[in-house]
Parts: sequence; C-alpha cells; structure tokens
Amino acid sequence: MARLHLFDLDGTLLHRTTAPVEISRQLGLEMEAVALDLAIAQGRIGPPEYAAQVYELWSGLTEAHVDAAFTAAPWLARVREVWAEIRSAGEYCAVVSLSPSFFVERLLDWGAHAAHGSRFPAVPFAEPLDPSGALSAAAKVTIADRLCAEFGVTRADCVAYGDSSSDKELFAVVPTSVAVNADAHLAGLATHSYTGRDLWDAYELVGRTR
Repeated sequence: MARLHLFDLDGTLLHRTTAPVEISRQLGLEMEAVALDLAIAQGRIGPPEYAAQVYELWSGLTEAHVDAAFTAAPWLARVREVWAEIRSAGEYCAVVSLSPSFFVERLLDWGAHAAHGSRFPAVPFAEPLDPSGALSAAAKVTIADRLCAEFGVTRADCVAYGDSSSDKELFAVVPTSVAVNADAHLAGLATHSYTGRDLWDAYELVGRTR
C-alpha cells in the first residue's frame, strides 16, 4: 500500500520561523508577527483571532511581498528532492498548515500533491476575511482523512512530519510520525525525531519503500 506523507509548514519545512513572520518581515512588521505567533502558541488567542489579526497587519500586502517572502524564507534543504522521491515511489505528499493558503499553495509547484492552509482572500486584499476559514490542529486531522479518501489510503498508511502543538492531534492518529526540530509539545508522541536543516535526513528515518 502506498503511503501518504503529511508535512507541516511552520517550524517544519521552514526552519525556526513561520510563513506569517516571513511575510511580515517584507512589510517591516516582523516583531508584530512574532508576538502573534507567541500568543497563539501560548493559547492566548485561537486560530480565528490569529487570522483576523494578521489580516489587519497585512493591509498593504502585495504579490511582490509574498514572492519575496517565499523566496527568502529559510527552507530546509532538499524539500523538492524528497517530494520527487516520494512521487517516484508511487506515494503521495501533502502540506497541511495553519498558515495562509496563498503561501502554502505555492508548494504545489515544488511537487506536493496537495497543499492546504487557512483560507484568506486573494492578495492584495480586496475582500474581508472569514475567520471560520482558519485551520486548527483538529482541522489537520479532518483534511488528512479527506486526502486519504482522495488517494485511496487510510490513516494506517500515513506519515506525519511536524514540530509543535498544532501537530499533536495528527500525530495521535497516525502510526508513524517524525518530530522535526520540535518543541516540547511533541515529546514522547513521535515515532522518530530529527534535528537539523535537511528534509532528506528526516525522510530517511521512516524508510523508503523501494
């Protein structure tokens, strides 16, 4: 049976940062985004409030800012190579993140079969944000189940890669997981742990099927 590899984005594919921080950096608002990341990590706000506040923070956001943020972000090495290997093995890879969909979906061009993020209006924002489109830790499980149905696999065939509390619920329902540069929230939950900056090394912990 083919496997479905489910990748978190913030702190996992991105090394010790998040897409909102990288986007905000292009607007000179990095510290404001870091404060919001801390607030959601500490449970002082939830995903809808977080989405509403970054939406307000990004009132001047353009596609050029998003392009620059994506290009300059500190990605782990060999993301595209890992996904090419997964595809060549007849398996599937997807990104499921709480970060904005307009950033996450750019990873389809890198070889992901699917990419899901919190729903935001198109950039530049000309429409209001619907906070109900913000994803949560529980939503990651719902999306994973939907992807399983789409690709003809089950939870038993899934491998999850993540770094923080937003990955706990997904790690709890799949048999194989890799904590990538993870914080204490995933202690004892992952079947494998990786610290470093090369996704290939994290991927090899779960073994290749060929």
